[in-house]
This record gives sequence, C-alpha cells and structure tokens, in this order.
Amino acid sequence: MSSQYTSQEALKEVDALAAKQQSIYVYEAPVRLWHWVNALAMTVLAVTGYFIAEPLPSTAGEASENYLMGWMRYIHFSAGYVLAIGFLGRIYWAFVGNKHARQIFVLPVWDKDWWKEIVFEAKWYLFLERDPKKYVGHNPLAHLAMFGVFVTGTILMILTGFALYAEGAGQDSLHYALFGWVIVLFGDSMQVHTWHHIGMWVLIIFVMIHVYAAIREDIMSRQTMISTIVNGLRSYKDDRP
Repeated sequence: MSSQYTSQEALKEVDALAAKQQSIYVYEAPVRLWHWVNALAMTVLAVTGYFIAEPLPSTAGEASENYLMGWMRYIHFSAGYVLAIGFLGRIYWAFVGNKHARQIFVLPVWDKDWWKEIVFEAKWYLFLERDPKKYVGHNPLAHLAMFGVFVTGTILMILTGFALYAEGAGQDSLHYALFGWVIVLFGDSMQVHTWHHIGMWVLIIFVMIHVYAAIREDIMSRQTMISTIVNGLRSYKDDRP
C-alpha cells in the first residue's frame, strides 16, 4: 500500500473536500456489513468462550434433561465459523474493493511520514496535542493497531480455535487434516488453549479501546467516525470561524 493515507497530497484532498461538512465515501457496503457481523460474532464468541473456559458449577434440573454447556459449545463453534468465513470474505474484498478496504492489511512501514504521524496521533490521544488532523481512512495509529492487534489477533484466534475443534473431531477428521499442525506448532493442546484464551482477552481490550477512540474522535476531531461505519460517509466540519 502506498502512503496515500498520510501524505501531504491526502491531507490536501481532505482540506479540499472536507470544508463545511462535505463528505467522502470511505467504507463500501460489504465492509460495513462485515464490521457489524464480525462485532456480533466476536461478542458471542467472547461470552460463550468465557463460560467454556469457566463452566458453571451446576445447573438446575436433571442432568439428562440439561444440555446447557453443549449448546454453549455449539453456539461458540457456529460463531467461530461466522468469524472465519467473514474474515475470508473481508480479505477477498480487500482485493476487489476500494483503496480503503485494503488499508488494514498492509502497513506502509517504509514511509517516514507515516511513523511521524503515529507519534503525533499518540500524543493527540494522550491530550498532548490540541489540534487534530483529519484523515480519509484510519489514522496512522489506528492503522497500526488494526493490523498489529485486530488482524493478527483474529488470525491467531481462527487458527487456534479450529485446532481445538479439530482435536475433538479426531485425527481422522478433515478439521484435523487442515488445522492439526497448529497443535504441533504450539507444542501441545494446552498451549493452544492458553494462547486462545489470551487472544480472547487481548481482543476484548482492543474492542474497548476501539469503541472509546471512535467516540472520542467523533466528538473531538471534528470528523465522523461512528456514522461512517453505518452509512460509509466520512463528514468533516469546517474549523474556520
């Protein structure tokens, strides 16, 4: 990916189009749909995954009539398939969609301006900068976080999750043929369990920060964030009196 999100040319584009609440079409419908389906799947996975790791001590009624944890596992596995298939679809759309659909998958690490603006954005979030910069896609710090935490974290969760499923399905299953190597790579299934559990908490913390940052930027940076992932349009307010 080029440095189009941080270059002076891009900032000039924003200045030209953003004055007096004008809007730029950023996120196409498939990206927005994936975002909300993925958010729902991650929520279901986090809740059911927590109870799979920490099962309820007991349930009411006869054991023969109770399938609570069985349903918990079934819902967890189903949401896992939704997450994985959605992620594959998101990768596909990165190739056929607009330039903003590709941003989270590639880091312009060779761009000195990009690194400088990461530092600026870090200072902005720490309230050490008073005047925010406007961006068309993700700002550089969010760009780095999306790739470094969300994309890599999701890949880790998909691989370890299907590896654990494959262990239960058995060594003669298709799942084991596709994901059994993950258990070998990590050493044993306990290590896979551990990393899968750690990955869950890392993504939960990331989502909390992501939501906070989106609301904060919507209020303080004079550019829309939350509505952009609903209607696809990023709107800018004129800073001039």
